[in-house]
Amino acid sequence: MTDVAIVGGGPAGLSAGLFAGKNGLDAVLFDTDGTWMHKAHLFNYLGVGSVGGSEFMATARQQVDDFGVDRHQGEKVTGVAESGDGFAVTTEDGEYEADYVVLATGANRDLAESLGCEFDGDLVDVGVSMETSVDGAYATGAMVRAEEWQAVISAGDGAAAALNILSAEKGEHYHDFDVPDTASSVFGGLIDDA
Repeated sequence: MTDVAIVGGGPAGLSAGLFAGKNGLDAVLFDTDGTWMHKAHLFNYLGVGSVGGSEFMATARQQVDDFGVDRHQGEKVTGVAESGDGFAVTTEDGEYEADYVVLATGANRDLAESLGCEFDGDLVDVGVSMETSVDGAYATGAMVRAEEWQAVISAGDGAAAALNILSAEKGEHYHDFDVPDTASSVFGGLIDDA
């Protein structure tokens, strides 16, 4: 059983995976590459001057991979259901068990609906923690926001979901904040100390 299963490989799902993997949770991420990012060019993403959406996605995927997330590229999730104290995630290739699930499927709300999440109109109902009415299930991005479908907002939603899962696992409020002195150890030597 893994700690967290993430369904979706756009900015929200990758951000959730990054925060989970970076902070010691076992995470599996399913990415069918259906993200709108391939049609985007980012000028409005804080910290990014100008980058094509596909280039951004390649960089984000590499970052998530570097933090040890078990990313399943091209493996489509066909169902998510509560199972024992967690969730069963069914794909075309098998079934995976996880304590938590993060739904990051853009505007597609089918999995949230089949899981029994409450809706507010057409949107999945979540609070600032991104947790749905189903304990341990989180929803992010366009499925929870009527018009705010920005990559940077979706990435923030994914980060919020992962940080709230980390808080639940650690039994206290958890935050992720790196400083220059610890950056090389966080990245496992991926950056030069020079």
